[in-house]
Amino acid sequence: MLRIAVIGAGRIGQVHAKTIAAHPQAELALVCDPIEEAATALAQTYGARSCTQAEDVFADPKVDAVIVGSPTPFHIPHLLAAAKAGKAVLCEKPIALDMKDVEAARAELDAVTTPVMFGFNRRFDPSFAAVRAAVEAGKIGELEQLTIISRDPAAPPVEYIKVSGGIFRDMTIHDFDTARFFLGDIVEVHAMGQNLDPAIKETGDFDAAVVTLRAASGAVATIINNRHCSSGYDQRLEASGREGALFAENIRPTTVRLSNAEVTDAQEPYLDFFLERYADAYRLELSAFIEAVEAGTTPPTSIADAVEALRLAEAATESATTGQPVRLS
Repeated sequence: MLRIAVIGAGRIGQVHAKTIAAHPQAELALVCDPIEEAATALAQTYGARSCTQAEDVFADPKVDAVIVGSPTPFHIPHLLAAAKAGKAVLCEKPIALDMKDVEAARAELDAVTTPVMFGFNRRFDPSFAAVRAAVEAGKIGELEQLTIISRDPAAPPVEYIKVSGGIFRDMTIHDFDTARFFLGDIVEVHAMGQNLDPAIKETGDFDAAVVTLRAASGAVATIINNRHCSSGYDQRLEASGREGALFAENIRPTTVRLSNAEVTDAQEPYLDFFLERYADAYRLELSAFIEAVEAGTTPPTSIADAVEALRLAEAATESATTGQPVRLS
């Protein structure tokens, strides 16, 4: 039984706490948040202890592993502190808001020997994972084109967007990792940002974007993002190869279809929130983390993966701002 502490009692902390509590090989031991009421409420929901200081998590001998769900500027400090305390780490994305912060901590990050995994849960989505496995098995021949569609039902609050690091670091970062998962090294990024929401435009961010990535293999990925989608949480993937194509479609509450005088094959809207759409992905991600910790093996998503995803996010931001493609060394 892996005793896990969660740092951060906000939305993502609640996701992880719920996932841990339901997992047969995990125990939610401690919840930490500087807002005492939030930490206490979440901890009491699952019978865990709570605290307000992250240092108490790292010093706690009854904690084996830490999930870092604190605000992004604390990701590297909390990751390093947990690792130095000998605790395994599952850290949320992105690793930082700026590559300068990564470079400043590069020596310490390279010296980490405890298991560290990053929360790129899309890799563990059963549908996406099945597509990738089929690609690896040669079902469609050499992969030539990858299309990733990710549209949210609605934008987060403007106050959140102001501190999120921008759409490419906050939202597209999952898709950058997915693209690397399928295509390997990326050598060129070309992004076009869109300002469809005046309130988000005022923050200096984009609320929609189309990104093209060229891989070292010559394959190309297209990522389509939007902060709003009237039909729900639009999450699709298509992999096209020389000998065929694979498709991962949206998930709905049921498979019921309606046909009558007004509509044909009408279905329910897509699942409306990432917690529902990716519930299985979070569960399987946690299982992979526990397995790596207990077996002493390398976790499937590493610090290096997180750094590369951030590099792509920064390149996309530059490209969308300048209108020019960005080559990566």
